[in-house]
Amino acid sequence: MIVGYAARVDPRAVGRSFEVLVNVDLTSKDRATFEAFEAAVAGFDDVIELRRMFGLPDYVIRVATESVESYETFVARLGDVQGVAKIDSHLTMKTIKSPDQPRSKLR
Repeated sequence: MIVGYAARVDPRAVGRSFEVLVNVDLTSKDRATFEAFEAAVAGFDDVIELRRMFGLPDYVIRVATESVESYETFVARLGDVQGVAKIDSHLTMKTIKSPDQPRSKLR
């Protein structure tokens, strides 16, 4: 039942406090395009989670970087990946619940 243990790292301490959820749609839905996209994007250091979705968007990417400027650089690199048709960035206003947060009692 237990699949592992992990340490929670303070993103500010490692220069990754700017987090963005990114939706990506691809130009083509064939296996080669999916595999090439996944191989390229999974290798980006700022990508902390990459999910292929049913329906649209094709992918949801969780990105953690240092700042809006470094995120702009990430988006430029992402846009250069072959097969990318559309990129939508979503900035979080407030995180209500996350597996990364320490658990606390509700009041």
